[in-house]
Amino acid sequence: MGAQPHRARPDDAHADALFGVEDIDTGQGPHVPADAGPLFRDSPAAHRLLSVREIRAEPAAAASPRGRQVLARFPDAEIVPVDSHWAIPDLHGNAGNVDRWVRIKSEVLVLGEKKTLTTRPNGRSADWIAPGPANGCAMACAYCYVPRRKGYANPITVFTNIDRIIAHISRHVARIGPKTVANQCDPTAWVYDVGENSDCSVDALISDNVADIVRAFARWPSAKASFATKFVNPDLLLLDPRGRTRVRFSVMPQEDSKLLDIRTSPVESRIAAAGDFLEAGYEVHFNLSPVVLRPGWESDWTLLLRQMDDVLPAPVKAQAAAEVIMLTHNEDLHELNLGWHPRAEDALWRPDLQEPKRSENGSWNVRYRGGVKSRAVETMRTLVAGHAPWLRIRYAF
Repeated sequence: MGAQPHRARPDDAHADALFGVEDIDTGQGPHVPADAGPLFRDSPAAHRLLSVREIRAEPAAAASPRGRQVLARFPDAEIVPVDSHWAIPDLHGNAGNVDRWVRIKSEVLVLGEKKTLTTRPNGRSADWIAPGPANGCAMACAYCYVPRRKGYANPITVFTNIDRIIAHISRHVARIGPKTVANQCDPTAWVYDVGENSDCSVDALISDNVADIVRAFARWPSAKASFATKFVNPDLLLLDPRGRTRVRFSVMPQEDSKLLDIRTSPVESRIAAAGDFLEAGYEVHFNLSPVVLRPGWESDWTLLLRQMDDVLPAPVKAQAAAEVIMLTHNEDLHELNLGWHPRAEDALWRPDLQEPKRSENGSWNVRYRGGVKSRAVETMRTLVAGHAPWLRIRYAF
């Protein structure tokens, strides 16, 4: 079974860190070369994704160095003070927001401080789930579980206390020590997922939080950062990850993506970016996810895998691995999608194939029934072996 992470204490305030807080770069210095030229985050394409008009901000978060950096990025935005980034009644739990679902994601940001810092075991995508630099997303994937955490309308919340987040991870890395037994997450490094509730590639358009995390992990020889993304942000190529950050490009057949991956980079662009990211010093993996069962899904995945085999350079193939993740949906999200994107539910909501599933947080989701799912997973393994045999499957569920 490989190495299992040692369970860490939630309160690690007195544990020894690899570096002191004074050694952590909190983004005040430059992260990119002075001659890098115009940044993608200042481009019209980035502005179309994030045309921020309103920033809901906890006062302490707005006054912090990172908060001031974000406010400076959007000088024309209206600043609205809030007591807590978790409790904004007209954003969170407001059913009337369904008509402005995508607009809210584009036009609203939230600034807050992440109060509870915990790192918990995972064992699938990563050994550990670390506190991330943000919550929420400017993209609008119809199957995404993240919006449910704050009542569905979940624009990006930037956590401005990035110094505390990185210090927490540093203490955790120091306390567990080197990985001595290989597992499917990584043979030699403890892998920390830093983007569980956001897309770090999009987060990097807003602040230096992601750059700070990449910089920190580049200095920790026993650990790697990891995040999945559906967005190609070339600004990340200007960082220096030194092989200590794993980017997992999520891919699916383009027909599925056009229907379900709203406001994301085209799948072909994600695949094409893999070589550039590897050359820039990232480890590059892929998420084959979510696998949506619909008429013709096997042939469309075959075409995608053949495309990957045709266009990916040999160095990418030599180090690539993948996760295969079958669709999990949610009844409440189904009802919400019917209000803004009902066509998506023709593919996502399949009572003839699905059954209820209790999630870790106690809510009820729906997933493909056991026999249906196991056959589909085996089909995906067969397709990968036949059309992209270089792509090692780390896990499938």
